Amino acid sequence: MGLKPGDEVITTSLTFCATVNAIVHAGATPVLADVDPTSMNLEPEQVESLITPRTRAVLPVHFAGRPCNLAALCRMRDHFGLEIVEDCAHAVEAEYRGRRVGTFGRLGCFSFYATKSVVTGEGGMVLAERPGDARRLRTLALHGMSKGAWERFTEGGCDTYRVEEAGFKYNMTDLQAALGVHQLKRIHANWKRRRQIWECYQTELADLPLLLPADPEPGTKHAFHLYTVRVDEALTGVRRAGFMRALAAEGVGTGIHYLSIPEHPYYRNTFGWVPEQFPKAMRIGRQTVSLPLSAGMSDSDVGRVIGAVRKAVQRPRRCVARLPRASCRSAVCSG
Repeated sequence: MGLKPGDEVITTSLTFCATVNAIVHAGATPVLADVDPTSMNLEPEQVESLITPRTRAVLPVHFAGRPCNLAALCRMRDHFGLEIVEDCAHAVEAEYRGRRVGTFGRLGCFSFYATKSVVTGEGGMVLAERPGDARRLRTLALHGMSKGAWERFTEGGCDTYRVEEAGFKYNMTDLQAALGVHQLKRIHANWKRRRQIWECYQTELADLPLLLPADPEPGTKHAFHLYTVRVDEALTGVRRAGFMRALAAEGVGTGIHYLSIPEHPYYRNTFGWVPEQFPKAMRIGRQTVSLPLSAGMSDSDVGRVIGAVRKAVQRPRRCVARLPRASCRSAVCSG
């Protein structure tokens, strides 16, 4: 995007470090905005308050697979002459008002890392609005070369290549791409299974003193990539670390998505940020716990997770609702 030192890019304070690192590596200055405590996505009012003459772009993250308020962000883009780059690492299946996320900004970036809904082990995908951007991305991804090996070593291929700029070794391998291509046909079925598990958690954990994720907003399609509960010690009587240890003792793995960016020493030392500047992201980051959510989970797996959560907050286990038989890997739910 031709960013220069002094240019600013606004992004969320509740994300994985890669979001901010991309801005740093491009030579620009990241500017953090706080999040909406319900959606855990960028708060548009916060974004607008941070726009200056140096602002070049906004980088929203569709957290946990929930689409951001793209209508508000696009209005700001058009009014202030900015660019939008979407971080869709959680959101392969997500839609906003009938349109796929990743198609609203100039660029939309997806991840196929081992923890994602489409998995190639490493690598990802970028959607480009402009053909020129797509061409340059392909060149930059392979050392800045005008032609890759497939183009050089085909029939009659004695052509050579030209290095057009100092590029990178950022290309996905063909073996990894082959793994990903064959998963495309399973995207919808896997999404449906994760939605069923997500909805089962919503029902079966509703009576517990945990803060559960909000239901998807009307007019959106949630990707159901993460199921994050928030453990508020004042409500649950247990600290997050204790909650996670209790689940681990029952054989249930959990994750933290994410500590707020200013909790990490590099960003504190480099930019002078402190967590208290972003109180909503700080509070969420210190309370959030991601429960297992995978299309590969059986009904028995789901029941074990629910039972472990109930035990961790000292509520007796109750019967777990049966998931739709057509999608079950196991005919009977445990509980």
